[in-house]
Amino acid sequence: MAIYRYEELGENQMDVFREIGSIGNGNAITALSGILSEKISMELPEVNILEFNMAQKKIGDAEEIVGAVLVEMSGELSGLMMLILKRDFIKTMIKKVFSYEKENLLDMEEMEESLLIEVGNIMLSSYISALSSLTNIQIHLSVPQFAVNMLGGILSMPMAMMGIESDQIMMITGAFSIGGEEMDSNILLLPDIRSLNVLMKKLGVE
Repeated sequence: MAIYRYEELGENQMDVFREIGSIGNGNAITALSGILSEKISMELPEVNILEFNMAQKKIGDAEEIVGAVLVEMSGELSGLMMLILKRDFIKTMIKKVFSYEKENLLDMEEMEESLLIEVGNIMLSSYISALSSLTNIQIHLSVPQFAVNMLGGILSMPMAMMGIESDQIMMITGAFSIGGEEMDSNILLLPDIRSLNVLMKKLGVE
């Protein structure tokens, strides 16, 4: 049976996305551990279908300064993926790689942006690799775009680009630890409705 809205996804279908998130987490942890030369642990991800405003409230305050890495998906699957980088995550990454504290996130150096883009690309690619391996479909990712802004402004981009498809988004949230420091990762997955139906058919959970 075809799906016309994100909120029509059932528990079996959500379980599949949790499994994708779990595999993606494992891939991302391995790659990030290599960059930092440090052990990273992560809990099983939580997957929710949320209206845009509810997703924003779950992530944080609308005026909170965050970073984001955005990629567009093409091929057999179309849509967007976005990784939200919270302040503590950004500061931890910069400190561990460059050995200094970063206070003003709105004044990013080129090398700092490059690091965060690489981290974002690793994490998003890990999820796409997991999705591709489970579905045997080809998914291409665009060159990552990076921005630092208030959370409300960051989320306005996927809303503008995908709002015609749905006012709901899929959010994959995972709590993880780097060197004993606890933080969250938030990935927004927005395949268009056609692609969502392709995924359900390939995964055998229509």
